[in-house]
Amino acid sequence: MLKILHFADAHIDMAGQGRHDPVSGLPVRVLDFLKALDTIVDTAISERVDLVLFAGDAYKDRTPAPTFQREWGRRIMRLSQAGIPVLLLVGNHDLSPATGRAHALQEYDTLQVPHVMVAARPCFYGPGDLWNLPLQVIALPWVMRSNIMAALELSAAEGPGQVYAELEKRLGELVYLWLEQVDPTLPVILTAHVSVQGAVYGAERNVMLGGDLVLTGSLFRDPRLDYVALGHIHKAQDLGKDETHPIIYPGSIERVDWGEARDDKFFVIAYLEKGQRTRVEWRKLEGRRFIDRAIRITSPDDILEQATAVLPSSAEMTDALVRLTITMPRQWDNLLDETALRVITQTAFDFHLVRRLEMESRLRLPGDRTISSLTAQDLLGLYWKTLETNPEEAGELQKLAGQIISGGDNLEK
Repeated sequence: MLKILHFADAHIDMAGQGRHDPVSGLPVRVLDFLKALDTIVDTAISERVDLVLFAGDAYKDRTPAPTFQREWGRRIMRLSQAGIPVLLLVGNHDLSPATGRAHALQEYDTLQVPHVMVAARPCFYGPGDLWNLPLQVIALPWVMRSNIMAALELSAAEGPGQVYAELEKRLGELVYLWLEQVDPTLPVILTAHVSVQGAVYGAERNVMLGGDLVLTGSLFRDPRLDYVALGHIHKAQDLGKDETHPIIYPGSIERVDWGEARDDKFFVIAYLEKGQRTRVEWRKLEGRRFIDRAIRITSPDDILEQATAVLPSSAEMTDALVRLTITMPRQWDNLLDETALRVITQTAFDFHLVRRLEMESRLRLPGDRTISSLTAQDLLGLYWKTLETNPEEAGELQKLAGQIISGGDNLEK
């Protein structure tokens, strides 16, 4: 039986909120991510797993600061020195869009770090490639759309829908070709950094076809597979509960933003044995708490008291990230004592106040035109005016909306 540790989406340099640690000089939020990574590394070493499989996105972008590369490298070197095999998959945040540029995990290949291997292109690994482990791995790292278009000799005029459809076809053919070559006596893992149709993002949003490559679930349900180790989507989930094998997104190792405030965080231990359904253990990571509260103010009297009534106690807020969203009429805004509110929430690690100010306005149509006669772009233009949006910002929003709408039209075609 093989024991595999699977994790993904480390994003160790996410440091959007809070203060710096006076000892290390690192943002405290970065230390939160590194603490989760330490838990994963400690588990791999103490439990002597057969393989650590990282399914992509070590950093928040493809040009991490040297300090963050050092901290990630220290953890990977601990695994290497302990003799734990590590397979690192390149994710979209690790990859430069420029042809020929090194990806963010390149140094492990360049320096030939013992027991560490990087999958930067679609590959099939047999036991001879995997430190003589009785295992086979099909690896599908992230592929940039520009690189796809160049490789397939496609033009931008063909649109993202056609590009992704062609890529999905080619990847499917490649995976099925490799599956025809596997040794049926050894377990097979498919690992990929990609969106799979039917998966759910944070806030319960289903993965839909759009600006991202989304592979159909059938590619991952082939019964010749024993385990599918995915990365890219931050919400932990098993898409293979009713299949012959688990199809798992372990999720990000720490909450990266407020969209993940209510999500628990995990890494996974998988036990593989040919002829048996792979058994998995979800290992929970205790990250920093996020507290997200909202209130609609219904009276101009005692606004501070109304707002604080939805907040937890000072003790509960201690060292947590706290966000309070207040919705109220615009004319009441100056009645809120923000200074007093920040004193009340001072035990929090970081407090974020969001004001949603409403104003009475009517949507006035130009001339004698009806709503049905207006385009989506026309309606958006009127909407920005009702919100009194800055004209320059409204122009940028209109431009972005136009790109999204035209992209959707291309997909339909």
